[in-house]
Amino acid sequence: MTLRLYDTRAQQLRDFVPLDPENVTMYVCGPTVQSGPHIGHVRAALSFDILRRWLAHRYGRVTFVRNVTDIDDKVLVNATDAEPWWALAYRMEQEFTAAYAGIGILPPTYEPRATASIPQMQELITALIERGHAYPAPDGTGDVYFDVRSWNEYGALTHQSPDQMEPQEEVPEPVEGPRGKRNPQDFALWKGSKLGEPADATWASPWGAGRPGWHIECSAMAKRYLGSEFDIHGGGLDLRFPHHENELAQSTAAGDGFARYWVHNGLVTVGGQKMSKSLGNFTLAADVLAEHDPLVVRYALAAAHYRSSLDLSASSFSEAEAALDRIETFRERALRAADADPAVLVPGDVPDAFSVAMNDDLGVPQALAVVHDAVRAGNSALDAGDTSAAIDAARSLAAMLDVLGLGAGASDATAGGAAASALDALVRTMIDQRAQARADKDWAAADRIRAAIAAAGITLEDTPAGTHWSIDG
Repeated sequence: MTLRLYDTRAQQLRDFVPLDPENVTMYVCGPTVQSGPHIGHVRAALSFDILRRWLAHRYGRVTFVRNVTDIDDKVLVNATDAEPWWALAYRMEQEFTAAYAGIGILPPTYEPRATASIPQMQELITALIERGHAYPAPDGTGDVYFDVRSWNEYGALTHQSPDQMEPQEEVPEPVEGPRGKRNPQDFALWKGSKLGEPADATWASPWGAGRPGWHIECSAMAKRYLGSEFDIHGGGLDLRFPHHENELAQSTAAGDGFARYWVHNGLVTVGGQKMSKSLGNFTLAADVLAEHDPLVVRYALAAAHYRSSLDLSASSFSEAEAALDRIETFRERALRAADADPAVLVPGDVPDAFSVAMNDDLGVPQALAVVHDAVRAGNSALDAGDTSAAIDAARSLAAMLDVLGLGAGASDATAGGAAASALDALVRTMIDQRAQARADKDWAAADRIRAAIAAAGITLEDTPAGTHWSIDG
């Protein structure tokens, strides 16, 4: 069966044919770590975790890269004297890692930070200047811009012409005066240092001290870790323009094939409106994971098709919990019928119907229907006394749950290993947030955080040496 994926650039489903069938290559835009993750960030990461798992099921090896944007205007804005930008970025990166691990998202093969690839970014900028597709600003600021009008294919991803596009805003104009670019649609590849910015957020360059623009970061890191051409580039729908459009333009203008398939996930919405930090309508991932079993959160976020919008509500989690309860009840029945033989839960082969669903643009909702068909068939077999058929259903179920990351033990956050580390990181993040609220004398927020932790079955103990946590016995 052929895997078909919706390619944003082609605006249609395409048969997926990897460059190397023995090593599928995939780059996904990771977080800009100016603040902690909301549940929309986690849904995006989960979409590509499931795609990666299915690719691994089909092809074996997947080289999966997810970057961390640790230098950015927003990171600098949110830094304080007490917490420099690099410290803030590291702390927020840990929060993202904990949230991802909390629901069983596999760690990437490589997770490069933007600040570790500055030389590669400068090499790419130099190539663009030499090819006539970029120019240093004539005002002596040290800025370098991509010349949109020099590249006839600009707009290929979102099917726009430059004349239809809004001007690409960088940061608010600095106090020392406006920064020049030839056309309003041109975008920054390199940003010359500005008055008031920290000295350690600046790197030497042929055009003057400064730091990279956002878009050049991903182009350089993708090429460094996956080569000049790779299979899949992923990210949220909100990244199509300008971020991914600009990545595609600068990489192809530099002579690279870049991504062969562009895959974008739908957004989490609140009342039909995109969840975002700028709108203030977000729900922190740590709060959701404190209130719900991690496996329930994973199921709720995966239940809608990855390209659709997902409007989360309380019923989303209650429905996910009920579905998982039905699965677990059957698994327990099958184990009892087999005299607790663990071989019952060893994954077998996934059913053809499951493969058909997953090969059809990662149809997880249809795949989950096959999961529940197996549960019903298994229960019917047990009711009829057909233990052999029930065991076959249980093994088939285990294989499907494995692919979806919903397998046995996936929600046991106290069992050690990565899950235990993720839980510890999440709880300590909430403890830090509570401490900050208390320091700010925001007693209502501090009480709300403690109540959320308690509702998750976790006890806090405040001592002179700090706050410790434990699972309620």
